[in-house]
Amino acid sequence: MTVVVAIVHAGLAAAWVGGMAYSLFLVRPKVKRYFGPDDEGREALTTVIASGNRWKVVGLIATIALTGAVLLVLEPGHWGIHAVKAVLLLGASGIFWYVSWRHWPRRVFSTEAEQVVLRRQLVVLAGTMLGLTGAAFALGVAAGHL
Repeated sequence: MTVVVAIVHAGLAAAWVGGMAYSLFLVRPKVKRYFGPDDEGREALTTVIASGNRWKVVGLIATIALTGAVLLVLEPGHWGIHAVKAVLLLGASGIFWYVSWRHWPRRVFSTEAEQVVLRRQLVVLAGTMLGLTGAAFALGVAAGHL
């Protein structure tokens, strides 16, 4: 049972980290290069790509948290590492909430000048979220080897 829960937990965490890294370092620069100065086209494609993903990611985060809690019950060692992982997950989840329910609506209804600032802000937020989730993933791997 523990192995199955650990595989689900680590697999979903890896998918989240990998998806964010792919989006931030590959998709975003290629979309920018493809559309060049056509900000309207870039925003339209970005909206299509992002559409409908909010609740999928919420489900992903909830499942990562639930499987992490189950793992802690099944193998109650390394509480300190798990506490740090939980704080990192909460931080990343808070950023995701802000981006989904505050930043994105502002971006959709912003002027072109505001969009430039909001796009830069999104890169910082996404990078921070990636750093938090990546650190939590690395701690989980480390905990498995202690």
